[in-house]
Parts: sequence; structure tokens; C-alpha cells
Amino acid sequence: MPQSIKKNAEDRMEKAIGSLKKELSSLRAGRAVPALLDRVQVEYYGAMTPVNQLANISTPDSRTLMIQPWDKSSMSAIEKAIMKSDLGLTPSNDGSMIRIMIPALTSERRSELVKMTRKFGEEAKVAIRNVRRDANDDIKKLEKNGISEDESRKYQEDIQKFTDKYISEVDKVLVAKEKEIMEV
Repeated sequence: MPQSIKKNAEDRMEKAIGSLKKELSSLRAGRAVPALLDRVQVEYYGAMTPVNQLANISTPDSRTLMIQPWDKSSMSAIEKAIMKSDLGLTPSNDGSMIRIMIPALTSERRSELVKMTRKFGEEAKVAIRNVRRDANDDIKKLEKNGISEDESRKYQEDIQKFTDKYISEVDKVLVAKEKEIMEV
């Protein structure tokens, strides 16, 4: 039973890292990638729908995103959603597709992106610490129902090692993303 608690905790910590990487991929670092639009939600027939489910998104070059909606009537809704997003991008519509030119990042915008990166990192660390707390609580419950205090301490130390490992992984991911953002 304690082994399954440890395994579950490690899996959940791994998912927190995966979630962080996904969030960070949606931050732009000066070049066009379709993942920039992952967080953009479009109101389409009364439902909030991700833009990648309404259109084909491609990158013809490193500074341009091209969005080809499958339903031409959704073009204005997609444009509005991009304008409302916190991406700071301005779409241009030519009737059949939407083009987004990715401007070069200013030093001010780079600083904002680094702050957002750190915020995402802190959220991931909190999630990892919450997993640690839950796992330790489960171990303490087992201590009352059968395992010894020494075993409980050993499992809690193992969970702390996982926590330290994944917190340092978050720091590595953040350093790499910050370096990518600050690259001129």
C-alpha cells in the first residue's frame, strides 16, 4: 500500500511538470509556433472552443502564423478571440485566412514574459508540494492502521526526495525558458 502511494505521488508530480511545459509552450519567445494559440478560446455557436479545433494553424515562416478556419463564418469570432487574448497579437483577415505577424519582442515584453514564466513555475511548485502533503497524509493514516513509525518516516523521506527532484526539474525548465525568452 505505501508503495502505491509513492508511485501515485510520483506520477502526479510528473504530470505537474508536463502541465508546466505545456503552459510555457504557449508563451511566445519571438518566433511563430502554433502552440502560441493553445490558450485562445473562441465563442463558437455559444460554446467556448479552442481555436485549434476550428481551424488549421500553420507557420509559413518564423514570424508568421496562418489560421485557415474550416468554417468561414467563424473568422470574425477567431479574430476577436485573438484580439482579446493576452498575447498582444494583431490578426489580419484577407477573406479566406487570418495572418498574424509576430513582432520582435521588446525588452519590456521580454520582462513580462519572464514574470509570467516564473508565475507558472511557482504554480507548478505549489502543485508538487500539494502532492507531497497528500501523500504524507496518506502515509500517516497508514501509520495509525498498521505500518510502523520507522516505515512511515522512511516513506515520507522518499516522498520528500521525489519532491526535491521535481522542484529542481521545475527550476531547470524555468531557466531554459527564461534563457529562450531573453535571447535577442
